[in-house]
Amino acid sequence: MTAVSTSPGPETAPEPAFDADERTMLDGWLDLHRATVARKCAGLSDEDAVRSLVPSATTVFGIVKHLLWVERGWFQRRLGGREFVDPPFSDADPDGEFRPAPGETLGGVLAEYAEECARSRAVSSAMALDDIGAIQRDGDDVTVRWVLTHMIEETARHNGHLDILREQLDGVTGEW
Repeated sequence: MTAVSTSPGPETAPEPAFDADERTMLDGWLDLHRATVARKCAGLSDEDAVRSLVPSATTVFGIVKHLLWVERGWFQRRLGGREFVDPPFSDADPDGEFRPAPGETLGGVLAEYAEECARSRAVSSAMALDDIGAIQRDGDDVTVRWVLTHMIEETARHNGHLDILREQLDGVTGEW
């Protein structure tokens, strides 16, 4: 299959300005990587999204659903102090969010991810970068700055996985 030079789909968020303040830069880079998730998934069928191409449970669908729960975990739970309601993972099934529940589709999980990202923006925008989250991580306080930086890293890393899976599925490649 011949690779095309750019990913199809929705426009990506613009890169933050080179001279933006720290908050604008952190929010901007995270939003760019969030938008890239949707862009990397654009045009995939539900069948391709759950197709296993590696020995682990990693699929395009699974990465998106995982990122949804990572957003929820850091912003709603750690920063906002809200407990999870019916998470798809447990001690007995720590990778449960990587599998679709009956009736879930790629389009549905992408929409839920977008909604979760909007909730995350609302939580973090109400806090200063140095504010401490409501729930510690392994006994340590976390700041909004740390969460934003971590989420840039986490989302960008999984976008790299999406790049590879997408190229394996249909040959589509592209930076954003």
